[in-house]
Amino acid sequence: MLDAIRSLLGGAPAPAPTRASLPEGVDPAHVAACALLLDIAWADGEFSAAEKSHLESVLGRHFGLDAEGGERLLAIAEQERVRSVDHFSFTSVLGRNYDVGQKMVLAEVMWGMVLADGQIADHEQYLTRKISNLLDLPPAYLSAAKAAAEGRRAGG
Repeated sequence: MLDAIRSLLGGAPAPAPTRASLPEGVDPAHVAACALLLDIAWADGEFSAAEKSHLESVLGRHFGLDAEGGERLLAIAEQERVRSVDHFSFTSVLGRNYDVGQKMVLAEVMWGMVLADGQIADHEQYLTRKISNLLDLPPAYLSAAKAAAEGRRAGG
């Protein structure tokens, strides 16, 4: 029955990104994090210049990528994001590769993405909470991440 439903809907869900399925030298955890951030950026229907700038800054600061490497990762992550049918394929990669501290940093970066354009759309907020839940982050951590992102934004 499940196979019949899958074939009707276009096949099995896209698998999580792995080293074997990605170009050489591309970290699956980076792709997963970037795809989730892109999904949050697009949650309100547009990927603003402020959101793109925030994401490019994140790729340089947290992943050590130069502009060319960041653009490459963005392109790969966008392909993976469009192929994916859920967030679990990405959060499962991060769950295996990130410790609590790294997940907390990602939560702060997600809130930074939500706040980047100066507006908090309901779906952006919902999606950030959903992803944080899939990463097994307690609500208190998410609140602290939001406060830190707000403080960072207010501080410049």
